[in-house]
Amino acid sequence: MSNLLEVENLKVHFPIHSGGFFKRVTNYVRAVDGVSFTIQRGETLGLVGESGSGKTTVGRSLLRAIDLTEGQVTFHLNGRPVDLMGLQSQDLRRFRRHMQMIFQDPYASLNPRMTVRDIIAEPLLANKLAKGRDVDQKVRETADRCKLNLEHLRRFPHAFSGGQRQRIGIARALVSNPEFIVCDESVSALDVSIQADILNLLWDLQRQLGLTYLFIAHDLSVVAHISTRVAVMYVGTFVELAPTKKLFFTPRHPYTAALLSAIPEVDLNKTMKPVTLSGEIPNPAKPPSGCRFHTRCAYVQDRCRTETPAWRQLDDDHFVACHFAESLSLPGVELA
Repeated sequence: MSNLLEVENLKVHFPIHSGGFFKRVTNYVRAVDGVSFTIQRGETLGLVGESGSGKTTVGRSLLRAIDLTEGQVTFHLNGRPVDLMGLQSQDLRRFRRHMQMIFQDPYASLNPRMTVRDIIAEPLLANKLAKGRDVDQKVRETADRCKLNLEHLRRFPHAFSGGQRQRIGIARALVSNPEFIVCDESVSALDVSIQADILNLLWDLQRQLGLTYLFIAHDLSVVAHISTRVAVMYVGTFVELAPTKKLFFTPRHPYTAALLSAIPEVDLNKTMKPVTLSGEIPNPAKPPSGCRFHTRCAYVQDRCRTETPAWRQLDDDHFVACHFAESLSLPGVELA
């Protein structure tokens, strides 16, 4: 399977300004601080971590919704590599049709003054992909594919439930025939029963259209349902990346094991208890030296406090940033 996206040393730092008239830059929030990965064509890469770890910033930076501080993102379009960081103005605007985003909040992400038809049609008009009757035809086809009632195209967003609104958001992202879609916590604001419907819809659309997803979430049970591989993020860096089953069954980083232990279990006979992490996630403006997880890790040693662990490959498709990944015996979970 070929790569659709290749990301090298991605960094996004937000400046912190001092008070006063001149607003000097005194420090930077290192929201994303040097991550490298690939996303294969037709797969779903899950991205998980605590709030504030930098997941959404990664997704938005790949779409050029925010500026990068450093790094390179290569998008392979029809066998031709495109440097996304080198695209400027009109070239970037034309390229946006190939990459779209499904937002977290189905209530805030839709314009309340626009009809469903106009919301879905907006990418077509903005990118000059269709006009006249072709726009209406494309909107109807996309709405039907997303299991929306065609009679509702004339209504406004306030008339719909959260699940229906998210389908509208999916249709809007899909109408320009993108190859890559960032799903930013796209089911976290929905009821559990509705979450399953939206996940199944995303899965069906991927199989039908050959879509590639970056699926950002904090719920590992949701990530396990849809992801091909999973990357775990902590304070702006990746700590582990592996195929879904391998990561869940044999985690190699203590932080991954702690996240897995927090997944709710229906079986009361299970003996695995949640791993309690002391303290809170460190300040990304002042990350700790050495391994960024050492302030909360139960397996910490002196080396962890001073030496930053290298991002390295343990075996096929399994990457980790931990000095002692080979020697640790960490509990995993079985996928149904």
